[in-house]
Amino acid sequence: MKASQLFDLAGQTALVTGAASGLGLAYCEVLAENGAHVAMLDIDAPGLDAAAKRLTVTGARVTPTQVDVGDTQALRAAIDGFARSTGRLDIAFANAGISSGPSFRQPAGEMENVPEDLWERVLAINLTSVFETIRAAASHMKPRQSGRIIVTASIAGLRADRMVGYGYAATKAAVINLVKQAALELAPHNIMVNAIAPGPFLTNIAGGRLAREPEVVKQFEATVPLGRIANTHEIKGLALYLASPASSFHTGTVIPIDGGSSAG
Repeated sequence: MKASQLFDLAGQTALVTGAASGLGLAYCEVLAENGAHVAMLDIDAPGLDAAAKRLTVTGARVTPTQVDVGDTQALRAAIDGFARSTGRLDIAFANAGISSGPSFRQPAGEMENVPEDLWERVLAINLTSVFETIRAAASHMKPRQSGRIIVTASIAGLRADRMVGYGYAATKAAVINLVKQAALELAPHNIMVNAIAPGPFLTNIAGGRLAREPEVVKQFEATVPLGRIANTHEIKGLALYLASPASSFHTGTVIPIDGGSSAG
């Protein structure tokens, strides 16, 4: 099989949560560029509209849907609605995630100062919405006995991380085991479930701190052997591989993409 066939998504449908910017938008771009019809789910209506219009101009086929993934009923309705309208769901990226505030390196991030409402919101977005996305997607993939589910985890879920808050570290660790558990259940249905564990990328998480605070950039760069923060386009190759026929024997894994941060 030629490489062009291995990575061809023509005729397939995909959905991405947290699709208006950052890694989610990069996923949408690479999926659409390789032939998929992509449902873009995000709470940010203006950002979602702008991103969808930009992709449409390039010839991409996208369906933007505003939804708060923390609202499980609304999330399920959005996924079910897209799958019903297209008659299938082949690929799902459970990508939406939020920061949980500063790490314990700052007084506000010490455990006794973590607000309970923030903790609960991070759990809802970073963990519960991932479970609900996997569950909803799998229900549409099982009848076809085929599918790809990809979760955005983090290297902060693989080991302790001084740069992130408690809620973020805890939820990213949880989704890693969730991916492995789901991979075991869904393997007999030929549904591949994997996680991408990014290191520092230039995204809008935490209000886009990495784009506007040079000192924070320096702190993150110091943790990366390659000595820099990644741009979102650098995740596209891995995302396409996991979403495509090329990954037909690949499930239950967590793949770091972190400039070497998890190597030592």
